[in-house]
Amino acid sequence: MLTIDDAIADVADLLPDLVALRRDLHAHPELAFAEHRTAGIVAEALRALGLEVHEGIGGTGLVGVLRHGEGGSIGLRADMDALPMAEQSGLPHASLFGGAHHGCGHDGHTAMLLGAARHLARTRRFSGTVNFIFQPAEEGRGGARAMIQDGLFDRFPCDSVFALHNWPDLPLGQAQSRPGPIMAAADRFDIKVRGRGGHAAQPHRTPDAVLAASQLVCQLNTLVARRIDPAESAVLSVTRIQGGQSHNVMPAEVQITGTVRSFDGASQDLIESSLRDCAAGVALAGWCDVEVDYVRYYPATINSPAQVQLALQAAQAVGLESREASRPAFTSEDFAFMLQERPGAYLWLGQGPRASGDGDYRPLHHPCYDFNDKALPIGLRWFVQVVEMELAPMSASPSMD
Repeated sequence: MLTIDDAIADVADLLPDLVALRRDLHAHPELAFAEHRTAGIVAEALRALGLEVHEGIGGTGLVGVLRHGEGGSIGLRADMDALPMAEQSGLPHASLFGGAHHGCGHDGHTAMLLGAARHLARTRRFSGTVNFIFQPAEEGRGGARAMIQDGLFDRFPCDSVFALHNWPDLPLGQAQSRPGPIMAAADRFDIKVRGRGGHAAQPHRTPDAVLAASQLVCQLNTLVARRIDPAESAVLSVTRIQGGQSHNVMPAEVQITGTVRSFDGASQDLIESSLRDCAAGVALAGWCDVEVDYVRYYPATINSPAQVQLALQAAQAVGLESREASRPAFTSEDFAFMLQERPGAYLWLGQGPRASGDGDYRPLHHPCYDFNDKALPIGLRWFVQVVEMELAPMSASPSMD
């Protein structure tokens, strides 16, 4: 069994190039389904290793295939897209584009998986097929679903699939996963409350869309507390309310937007039906019309028990302090679509404070977030260890050196 220092030493020669690549990707972020530069860099690097490379899967996704021996097959996934937000870190490798920022660490995930491909291509301590899946559009656009619909698992069979995500809430050197739900289903609702509009000095002559919308927001914030079993977990958050342009005009329409997070279908169904009932009731009482658009865009991320056990054992084998997470997170992840198709596991990899040295906590999606480059070799070795354990040659034990 390795220590973290041993794991890092095993891939130390790869790190300068990987750090430089990661920071280059950070400086050149690309949004969902526009990851052309990123995908091109990855494809070129995989071809240089002698891998079979397939591009344009689900848009800008690609798969690199490494075969060695006659065993089974495994999929390793990294996401490539950035967030549509401005970076405020002031780092030398900060985003060069005002409306895009690698604020979730997908630059690091891409570099890790590419490093794993390099290491596995030279060591080949496995028997079977490794599919390196570089996925577009994780941030709310369903890139995993697009790749699956484009024949991902038909063209590149995988007996199991694995992915990781850097986790600032965990210190560097720790890792967690859990069987069953690890990330929440994500729904979005958009509600339009319509009156007729009129003069603010004559409110009796028009339905008050602002008042109805305000009452609806208050009611929505009681749904989880009053409709969902306290033993279950769910979150409903109203994130935007918009309407009106002048102090003396009652607007004809007010828009409400928000999100719902849950872990089981029954709670998801109940929240949606209750939200629609609340909207209809408020509209009736306020003499308004209402339109509800409710979209379930990501399912819950459900890990398979056997693959979670392997993921945690692999983490421990490369020197990480690994354990089962006590509870899932309410954040969402479109790796969920892949886990609906194949057994697999999703791992949280601790990265501690950001790499700038100031020690300040920078959560995911923060304008000053930066991936911690010290996590690169750890995630790389975890990917490698998962492959060596899952595709261990029949005549040999999984490598632990």
